[in-house]
Amino acid sequence: MASRKWIVAFVFVAIMLNYVDRQILALLKPTLELEFRWSDRDYANMGTAFQVATAFAFLGTGWFIDRVGLRRGFAVGVGVWSLAGMAHAFATGVAAFIGARVVLGVAESVGTPAAVKTAATYFDHRERQMVLGIGNTAPNVGAILTPLVVPAMAVAFGWQATFLVCGALGLVWVVAWLSMRFVPVTPTGHAEPEPARWADALNRNTVAIALAKVLSDQVWFFMLLWLPDLFHRLFGLKQGTLGLPVALVYTLAACGALTGGWLPARLMDRGWSVNRARKTAMLVYALLILPVPLVMSVTSPWTAALLLGLGLFAHQGFSTNVFGLVTDVTPARNVGSTIGIAAFCGNLWSIGLIQFAAWSLANGWGYTPSLVICAVSYLTALALVQLIIPTIVPVEDRGEVLGLH
Repeated sequence: MASRKWIVAFVFVAIMLNYVDRQILALLKPTLELEFRWSDRDYANMGTAFQVATAFAFLGTGWFIDRVGLRRGFAVGVGVWSLAGMAHAFATGVAAFIGARVVLGVAESVGTPAAVKTAATYFDHRERQMVLGIGNTAPNVGAILTPLVVPAMAVAFGWQATFLVCGALGLVWVVAWLSMRFVPVTPTGHAEPEPARWADALNRNTVAIALAKVLSDQVWFFMLLWLPDLFHRLFGLKQGTLGLPVALVYTLAACGALTGGWLPARLMDRGWSVNRARKTAMLVYALLILPVPLVMSVTSPWTAALLLGLGLFAHQGFSTNVFGLVTDVTPARNVGSTIGIAAFCGNLWSIGLIQFAAWSLANGWGYTPSLVICAVSYLTALALVQLIIPTIVPVEDRGEVLGLH
């Protein structure tokens, strides 16, 4: 039987590959834009198709992971999204790229509920904070490696080969994952409980989590889709030189994810309540992202990378604590469904900022309005969480340890 550490390692790699596959299109935009004569609206529509597909898939994939379990659910998800990533290599126009993005989005929605459910099921409350922080670095590791490797690979071997190689890595993961032998158990040694109904996740706590995801996810997906283009427009960076500043941004984001797990755990060790520690950490990150709009006034791509990196450092720290909030207030049997509902809302709402960015660029406003929205989103999210959940009471304190009664 594989240890809990191996399970977390596999989930980490899966989420990392998830973000490699989804970010390739943004990094190859300058090349594909010339070859297929895309407009900014065409590109935004591809991003929108991905977000819509992912959003609606979240309504089912959270329940799917709760029902069939991590092992089988992840194998299906990673296998399908890897094949969808490879399918981009055979696209010949906007419609074909949109089709590939839709399938990719549906399959990749498996990743988030499975990752959070891993933390809720296999670790106690204190361990969970660090596991979530480590797990939330996986998207950033993918986002760091992709700009360092993909542009160079595309220049050397062509964009088609880039999609094929990166997608094939996921198929290797599936083979390795299915070769493992382990029986998921809760930390108490009891068999994992029967999943609750999807409707059981519809409650006040889920509303607060969904609103936090709505306001934070819009920033993440805006950055993921438009960040390389921002460097290209503001500083004239070509595809071969985009990688380093973009990688710096996501390196800082990865640090934010790690501190997002460490900070509340440290505060709890000092005797702070879960409520005080969680919300204090969220406030710190909400304040750190406020300077992001200053990017439009700097002249160096490296200064811009530091400012944007600070913003995504804050995002990932805040996001880690949103996931922590889920495990604070949700029995483990409902974690996948709760995350699925919240992620549905976050992904669907993100379409608005993606399309707004295209409109703003087309009408001469540039990126400034979008960056201002990013800056104020987190304080708004925290205010709503405080309004709906004035005091966080962990499920363990309510006699619902990991969903067992």
